[in-house]
Amino acid sequence: MGDSGQRQSRVKKTLRFSILDGVFASGMTGLTQDYFTPFLLAIGGTTGQVGLLGALPNLFASIVQLKSPCLVEGLKSRKAIINIFVFLQALTLAFMGMLALWKASAGPAAFILSVSLFTACGAIVNPAWSSLMTDLVDGDRLGEYFGWRNQVLGFIAEGAAFLSGFILYRAGRINLLGGFAIIFGLAFVFRMISWRFLTKMHEPRLREEEGGHVSLWGFIRHWRRSSFARFVLYVAAMNFAVCIPAPFFPVLMLRDFHFGYFSYTAVNAASVLTIYATIKRWGIHADRVGNMKVLKTTSRLVVLVPLFWLFNHNPVYLLAAQVFSGFVWAGFNLSASNFIYDATAPEKRTRCIAHYNAVTGMAVSLGALTGGLIVRRLPPIFGYGTLTLLLISSILRFFVAISPFGLREVRRVEPVSAGGLFLSVLGIKDVLRDGNPGEGIIPAEGLGLRANGR
Repeated sequence: MGDSGQRQSRVKKTLRFSILDGVFASGMTGLTQDYFTPFLLAIGGTTGQVGLLGALPNLFASIVQLKSPCLVEGLKSRKAIINIFVFLQALTLAFMGMLALWKASAGPAAFILSVSLFTACGAIVNPAWSSLMTDLVDGDRLGEYFGWRNQVLGFIAEGAAFLSGFILYRAGRINLLGGFAIIFGLAFVFRMISWRFLTKMHEPRLREEEGGHVSLWGFIRHWRRSSFARFVLYVAAMNFAVCIPAPFFPVLMLRDFHFGYFSYTAVNAASVLTIYATIKRWGIHADRVGNMKVLKTTSRLVVLVPLFWLFNHNPVYLLAAQVFSGFVWAGFNLSASNFIYDATAPEKRTRCIAHYNAVTGMAVSLGALTGGLIVRRLPPIFGYGTLTLLLISSILRFFVAISPFGLREVRRVEPVSAGGLFLSVLGIKDVLRDGNPGEGIIPAEGLGLRANGR
């Protein structure tokens, strides 16, 4: 077997290990992601502390992950960074399990700190992992591949989320904190198995970054000349608008609407299951019509999502509302992620992803902090201040969606209207046709450019 054949064999084996890693990493995520706030409420957390839980982990992660490219350069290996910080992330889950077992000692401050460390470790891993994976997947199949991957792993995550809901439903009658200890313990085991598969992955040669490093401030300062920087600021602005009410959905459902853990899990799952049921279809369309077309189309639809929560609080109605939410967020999240791969050169990708995550993470933190500061000072709508936050979020999303950020595609794509794209993804009208992509290449601009569910 020649060098090319050996490389293809290594890549196939690595992608296989990546899927196995993803299976257990998704299990970990499903077990925990919707249950951090319920645990905080279970140990006596206040509304203000819920806001801090939504803000501080993302703020901490935004700051520390800027060091991810420097760590990669220092160790000359993305795989080393991934393995080190995934292992540390697993240890934070073990600590959360111990907090649940200690019961009286499980103070909200200690838990918020542990979630912050958990999130920070994942944030440091993300730029290195994304850079590694895009070196292994053909560039013209990114949308299809990650759409398929996210779809498969997403269903696994939701299965794990239902398992958590079932555990808490049964434990609530006996020992609720014991149920949380089981959840965090299982998540620790899943992450350790995930880490084991990550250690088996092959890392292609790391390409040296050319042209000097761009600091975060320099990246933001030159936003007028960089389509990628404008894209990052656009997504950050949308994240800010979305995250003003985001940390308070568990409070709204569990404390205000008096949902049980089963109803809470089902409403959350409706959105996420829809994301994973439709994300591959969005990915196929994005490969042909462009990630920017998908992003702009879905950004106008996410404006509507908070409004559904204002008028009816029946779990069955909210399940239907969450299906719509999942459909539009599938397109938005996938196109936002894949546009990064379109718009960045491979040798600069780790740093650009770190900048993207840092800026958007700060926006998430600022949104959550803003919501926490104003929620108790707002006049209630239909009896709840959190619903007022939702209305504010919808208004801000609208202004972000129509703002002239000058976002443009960076590769050849097929022209299609927003309405045609929407109907095509639904399967009502087929806009994908054979032939070459349409005209209108946008030239590369600075920073190595080349020619999130509520």
